[in-house]
Amino acid sequence: MIMSNTEQTLSIIKPDAVERNLDKEIKEIFKNKGFSIVNEKKIKIEKSEAERFYKVHETKPFYNDLCAYLSSGPIVVMILEKENAVLGNRELMGATNPNDAEEGTIRKKYGISIDKNSVHGSDSVENAKIEIDFFFKD
Repeated sequence: MIMSNTEQTLSIIKPDAVERNLDKEIKEIFKNKGFSIVNEKKIKIEKSEAERFYKVHETKPFYNDLCAYLSSGPIVVMILEKENAVLGNRELMGATNPNDAEEGTIRKKYGISIDKNSVHGSDSVENAKIEIDFFFKD
């Protein structure tokens, strides 16, 4: 029996990319790399919601700026699916700092700064489930 390693991961197209109307382009990149977009929605979240979402980072110095930024404008949240989706998405996004990101990655192409780096992606299968539930649980 062949085991499938199909996973789901959360991707967020952040305010800087939505503001520049890059959401369609970024979705195409995901599709071209074999991801299925299982669900998606464009939303605006409150700072308090961003604080809950990024709670894992609350002791870090960038926490407040991160929360203020994520809630600063519309975002597109998506559930992406494919084999090894979490790792595949992390590789496709590139390093957090666009200056350190490899050529061909989303952050290298569209990221403005370490904060305005255009996309978020889950960093583990466990966090992907938590993050997907955060935005898509009814």
